[in-house]
Amino acid sequence: MKVIETVITDTLETELAYSRLAAVVNGTEYIEPQDFWTFPSPMERQTNHQVYQGEEKIIVAIDLGTTHTAVSFTHAYPGSEIDVRTVNNSGNKMERTAGSGRGLQGSSNLFKIHINIEPKYDTTIQIPTIVAYEQYDLDSCGAEARERIGDDAYEVSKWFKLHLHPDSMKISDEPPAYDYNVDDSPAMEIPPLPWGATLTRVYADFMEYVFKGFRTFFQETTPNGVAIWNRLSSSIVIILTIPNGWDTRQQGFLKQAAREADIVQSEEDADLRIEFVTEGEASVHYVLGKVNHRTWLKKGTMFAVTDAGGSTVDSTLYVCKALEPKLELEVCASECIQAGGVFVDRAIRALLTEKLSNSRFGDNESISDMVDKFERRTKRVFDGSQESLVIEFGGRRDNDREYGILQGKITLTGSEVGTTFDQVIKRSTDSCLKLLAGRKVKHLLLVGGFGESPYLRLRLKKEFGSKGTEVVTVEEPSKKAAAEGAVLWYTKQIVSARVARFTIGTNIIVPFIPANAEHFTRRNQAFIGPRQWKYIFAFGVSSRRRKSWYSLLLEVLCLTFLQGQLIPQNFSNLSHFTFSYSEKPDNLDHFTQNLFAWEGEGTTSWIADAKGQMLPQIRSLCCIEGDLTPALPGLTRVTSPQGVEYWQGRVGIRCIYGGTKLQAGLEWEMQGKTYYGPIKVVPTSVLK
Repeated sequence: MKVIETVITDTLETELAYSRLAAVVNGTEYIEPQDFWTFPSPMERQTNHQVYQGEEKIIVAIDLGTTHTAVSFTHAYPGSEIDVRTVNNSGNKMERTAGSGRGLQGSSNLFKIHINIEPKYDTTIQIPTIVAYEQYDLDSCGAEARERIGDDAYEVSKWFKLHLHPDSMKISDEPPAYDYNVDDSPAMEIPPLPWGATLTRVYADFMEYVFKGFRTFFQETTPNGVAIWNRLSSSIVIILTIPNGWDTRQQGFLKQAAREADIVQSEEDADLRIEFVTEGEASVHYVLGKVNHRTWLKKGTMFAVTDAGGSTVDSTLYVCKALEPKLELEVCASECIQAGGVFVDRAIRALLTEKLSNSRFGDNESISDMVDKFERRTKRVFDGSQESLVIEFGGRRDNDREYGILQGKITLTGSEVGTTFDQVIKRSTDSCLKLLAGRKVKHLLLVGGFGESPYLRLRLKKEFGSKGTEVVTVEEPSKKAAAEGAVLWYTKQIVSARVARFTIGTNIIVPFIPANAEHFTRRNQAFIGPRQWKYIFAFGVSSRRRKSWYSLLLEVLCLTFLQGQLIPQNFSNLSHFTFSYSEKPDNLDHFTQNLFAWEGEGTTSWIADAKGQMLPQIRSLCCIEGDLTPALPGLTRVTSPQGVEYWQGRVGIRCIYGGTKLQAGLEWEMQGKTYYGPIKVVPTSVLK
């Protein structure tokens, strides 16, 4: 059996549809349209202070950051108001099961955190994002794993979130460079994984640890918690926060890690229960819940939210579309750069390495201890006004006066510490300036762990205050902003539209025209199709505005939106296409089509250059897979103008883009009725 052609027709619809296709994920039942498209959303969305009327469920959000992780949740039940709680890890500890691989046993004490810094920083809500292994077996996670750093008996993984950043962030948004005599190669940016451990395993180990801690906290702090957990655990909604610059590839990776961590039981279970929200969008829900926005937020008001975290600074521009009956925001633009607190830590390491190169305290273990103490305290209190600062790293007998070390303390000048911030702050400021350029923005809301830095706040207020933009911070620690905000996002959904960050399209086949210069340069790629036409592969962008023969003679499926296009919540498009076979097939069970992302300027007509090499601005995004067998009875025998006989069918694929994850479904007509079925979106692997 040979597929001889697939031609998309000129039918393209755009409409609002419900955002979840969960009803058909678990099976292959093909149902009527009213049953398929009108099932309820995951829960009745709540407006401010509204009583919850949806079904009882546990909703948990995990903000897995580069340096720290926070977990927030709510137990929602009919008649209740949404009460978001954040897991408090004070005084807890995790116990290891010897030789257990990923298996960890914990009593009611799963976490241990013992940081002694100023009370204004609430450290009990933070779990250090660190995993330690001993001889290939998992030893510990969190604060206990941090104690293994520097111990040669253990392999410790930290900052592993950096491995997931897409190439577009690693290349075009290179981390800050520092003027110190150290190796600044890209390999230095991301600490290597422990020997023999994959990134999936590291993520799964840490996610399992965090989820077990959440389970214990819920059961011990919720009245009748054990019984409630046992009743609802299989339907818990899990929200994972991600940087603005991540997409379906990273989402697919996190789902796989969640399956390996036994948080969800299958691929279908992951599709049903795992939600994604950008850290920026989660943060805006948090901030607007903490500040009295009605005193300054009015219809038409434009404001920005900057989430300065461990490894990324996400900035998003919003405009208020409505205040009543509920607050409604629309995303105008967003920026995501690779910068944040870990790069300040990297800068202080570079500074200390050079400064102490001839000191007996210039060894890696001593430098690591200094960096750790700097991160825990000095970095968090520095505001630019101090003439000198002290890093406590050793004991009373640790002295090297020539290098400013006395009784286990090293003294740095304020200007030295300031240089470790300068490049990160400059990149953060430049990113915000780019976002705000040409726009009248009165308020910039600053959140995130690095956003609590007094020096960052001071510099941003100075920069933007002179331009008429007020930098607003919240009084409560904002390290939990993304986690708590993600729960509020799920229950309130105040963002009604988002701007597409890139164009999505697929490879298509168009007639080869020798007179077309771009076609002629690709003449070696042309081939003869079944209708005796010569074809050539191009890049398809489906849009109502595109009426040329390119969009009318597409030979493969094209489901696309354009970069910069405003995508409403629950936005979808429906593309009908025909598929052809030289002989009538017995089944149609294997339909696949790749989707690509174009991240360059403007648009493109091509995926590859004249030599057949994929363009550097194009990357594979995901693959759509479906079973078309139920449409088999609808195939008809057709004869082409050239006298070629073949079998032809017609199917529609609806893609939903308006939420934070891509979803799709099949539609086709038979005997005057419309039928619907499931389709699978398979992200391209994020790992090389």
